Amino acid sequence: MTLDEVVPFALPLARRFRGTTLREGVLLRCGETWGEWAPFPEYDDPTAARWLRGALEAARGEWPTARRDSVEVNAIVPALDADVVTALVIEAVIVDGCTTIKVKVAERGQSFDDDVARVAAVRAALDDCGATEGRIRVDANGAWTVDEAATRLAILDDLAGSLDYAEQPCATLAEMRDLRERIGVRLAVDEGVRLAEVLDDATVERVRAAADVLVLKAIPLGGVRRALGVAVAVGLPVTVSGALDSTVGLSAGLALAASLPETPYACGFGTGRILGADLTRATVLPRDGRLSVVRHAPDPAALAAARLDADRADWWLDRLDRCLTLVDRTTS
Repeated sequence: MTLDEVVPFALPLARRFRGTTLREGVLLRCGETWGEWAPFPEYDDPTAARWLRGALEAARGEWPTARRDSVEVNAIVPALDADVVTALVIEAVIVDGCTTIKVKVAERGQSFDDDVARVAAVRAALDDCGATEGRIRVDANGAWTVDEAATRLAILDDLAGSLDYAEQPCATLAEMRDLRERIGVRLAVDEGVRLAEVLDDATVERVRAAADVLVLKAIPLGGVRRALGVAVAVGLPVTVSGALDSTVGLSAGLALAASLPETPYACGFGTGRILGADLTRATVLPRDGRLSVVRHAPDPAALAAARLDADRADWWLDRLDRCLTLVDRTTS
């Protein structure tokens, strides 16, 4: 396809998240429609090319018809100290209306004691805000062994007053299957599907044995329509999550959540407060715990302010050329 505009960008983060304080990517425009391509820098080209398919789908405007006009959203608590966490949860509940909180755990360089303090702080803040029915979910990004996860999730489940679910506590589907047989906490799979080279029948069966919930990310999976296909193939309850997107990039996740037959779990779109700047005039934040399903376009002034310097822009443009070649090769 012909792209009418390609803009490498960088957005500062308000708080360190996923080991970084800067979110880089490329906006792609085809006609009047934009897509966001922002695979993390450490990802290899085949993985980044899958993200590119999703970004190109967005730039072409090829999303299915929405079934709903808004979706419930969870707030996100990075791997921060307990006192900072308390302030974040109060803001999430009182200002944004979010009562489901996703907590990052198993951060590199931290201890399990830090996780315990963080989850305890979230539970206390929810209760203090009157959100006693508020739910907590944790995400370990595959960092724990089966034994570690079994022991630690039992403790966190008790602190949380019953976890909503634990996302990718172990790295592999086999480990998660073993863990699921040992504990009563619901398990959600993210990387186990998103990073799979193929989603054949055997992989689908392994996913079903490993998890109770399926986490889908529209752009990383190759687009909204492909993600919908994954949801149908696997057949588990789905929650849709973002990938530290700008407001423009978040549009794809919203389109996916809006097109699913059901959305039984709050969606992981509460990353807006992690951004220190955005590509739109104002960052879209939840109201009453929900986000409207809207396709967002960049604000020219905000996009101009976020443009990368020449050297870093060249790095992204070279990466884009390589990945476009991979996309063309697999679609020809």
